[in-house]
Amino acid sequence: MKQHIIYPALLTLILTAPTWASEEHDHGHDEKPAHKENHTDNHAADHDGHSDAQGHDAEHDEHEKESHGDEHGHGHGGHGTHEDEQGNEHGGHEKSHGDEHGHGGHEESGVELTPAQMATAGIVVTPLRQQTLHEVISAPGEVMFDAYRASKITPRISAQIITRHAHLSDHVERGQLLVTLSSVAMAEAQGELLISNREWQRVKKLGRKVVSAKRYAETQINRQQAEARVLAYGMSKPQVATLLNTDDPAQAIGRFDLYALQSGTVTSDDFILGELVEPGRVLFDISDESALWVEARLTPEDAHRIDKNTGATVRIGNTSLRGKVVQTHHAIDEITRTQAVRIAIKNPGDRLHPGMFVDVSIDAEKQGKALALPLDAVVRSADGNWQVFVEKETGHFEPKEVTVLRSTGEQLVIDGIAPGTRVVTEGTFFVQSELAKGGFEIHNH
Repeated sequence: MKQHIIYPALLTLILTAPTWASEEHDHGHDEKPAHKENHTDNHAADHDGHSDAQGHDAEHDEHEKESHGDEHGHGHGGHGTHEDEQGNEHGGHEKSHGDEHGHGGHEESGVELTPAQMATAGIVVTPLRQQTLHEVISAPGEVMFDAYRASKITPRISAQIITRHAHLSDHVERGQLLVTLSSVAMAEAQGELLISNREWQRVKKLGRKVVSAKRYAETQINRQQAEARVLAYGMSKPQVATLLNTDDPAQAIGRFDLYALQSGTVTSDDFILGELVEPGRVLFDISDESALWVEARLTPEDAHRIDKNTGATVRIGNTSLRGKVVQTHHAIDEITRTQAVRIAIKNPGDRLHPGMFVDVSIDAEKQGKALALPLDAVVRSADGNWQVFVEKETGHFEPKEVTVLRSTGEQLVIDGIAPGTRVVTEGTFFVQSELAKGGFEIHNH
């Protein structure tokens, strides 16, 4: 009876031992030394307890691996965060750099020019105004001397060239000495002048009471004719006065000087020293090239539509000059069947010279009023649109897009800008180049 009681109790103790060991092992997980002692004792007592201990070790290793993985993962994640922070910081720097040097600042800045730059580039700013426009007649033309501003220097008697005082292309002033000549005929006239002058001085001193009226008049006339002869031969009045004041027959050697009849440029001097020239031989051509003529050839129908003083534009290369019609020939050329129209123009900077071929645009019938600018005042922008440069403040210019409606002669009719706006009408390409240089520096910083 006792055995039956003992054996079940012993069996119960054996079955409950692994549970106790497991609970004790779980309890020792927080403190590693206690865990090792319990694990050693229970491993000898029970195989199942040993299995549970091995399972705990595996669980413990997995726990440490996960813990290490979390720690390592945390560190790696921190490195990624650091890279993100660096990327954000770098991106923010690039964005800030782009904001500082971006295209937007270029569009707002425009161009700043100093008064010295504007003067050097020849920049002219003009308020935009309504203008009366005309139909334009275009034709080829040829530059000519203005015959009313030209002169020829020629001897009036046969003479030899002694000294040259001016050369080709020289600018001379009115009354300037050009050449010294010598002539036998002049020498004879000078001698006669000295003799007649002495006789006249003697008769004049005696007076009308002593000398007869006839003799008095003849002597006076002879002296006057002698002076007129040397003047006609080419001597100047100052030269004649000098000769008479010296009253020296040795000075009657036939030398005399020729002087410039006007201010201008020597355009020809076809002679050599020592050459014997005849009366009428052209020694110098002098022309005032500050103003010239342009002769355009038109059909009779077009010439009939043009009035005197009508405006015209003369263009050669990139140079454009304004002038006006001064003459229309009445005769028609028998070969070309065209009618010549003469245009007077100013020639600043000596840009044009006689003989040049040019393009001529002559104003004809009126077309009404419109906003118009010279061709060079309107340029293409970087995107291909038409633009002008507006002066916002003194020396500060900004581009302004406009619409080109049509062209008329040397002008473009535009829209998109208010009348009175101050626009660059000369020197536009300089302003455009300065704007382009500013944009290049910005985008390539």
